[in-house]
Amino acid sequence: MPKRLILLAGNIGSGKTSLTERIGQRLGWRTAFESVADNPYLPNFYGDMRAWSFHLQVYFLGHRARQHLELWQDPRSAIIDRSIYEDAFIFSRALNHLGNLSELDYQTYRRVFDLITEQLPPPSLLIYLKAPVPVLMDRIRQRARDIETGISADYLALLDSFYEDWINTFELCPVLTLHTGDLDFVHKPQHLDIVVQRIEETLQGKSTITFNGKG
Repeated sequence: MPKRLILLAGNIGSGKTSLTERIGQRLGWRTAFESVADNPYLPNFYGDMRAWSFHLQVYFLGHRARQHLELWQDPRSAIIDRSIYEDAFIFSRALNHLGNLSELDYQTYRRVFDLITEQLPPPSLLIYLKAPVPVLMDRIRQRARDIETGISADYLALLDSFYEDWINTFELCPVLTLHTGDLDFVHKPQHLDIVVQRIEETLQGKSTITFNGKG
């Protein structure tokens, strides 16, 4: 198989990191993950979102653009656990919607985002992970991360609506939608087998497929 760059996208708790790890192991692909532990803006952001939202989003934009380019230039195939596009169309939009990112800062950010992403090579495939909000809330509670304690079902539902808006207009590459509410690629090897098969089929130019984990 020729070199591929795969991006994962999906709401908080949809399974991006778990799937990235397992696809990397199964196919021998390079993996990359979201910068959280070493992000210098996150503590300030959670202390005062209105003051630090713009700084945080600019940091993520630079981090993800560098990550995207680095993995594209690597001769090995690679998979990234969150796309650069979600920052603008999901999370910055949500910050603006909730009043934590001013309209001026939001439009400034979008101009810089557009300038940067226009120069990026398109991915080979976008895998969109989707799960019902109650399932997402359950998973977030189970993993009990300190930075996620304030996440509400209403916030996840807002993000979900923005994901639907975005994914319906995304045209940079094929999209493979996986409904992960009934999909357990962590504990059921047969589910991972099916996901790998769907990825390979989509990369080979077959029709975009939606898989719900049943059967």
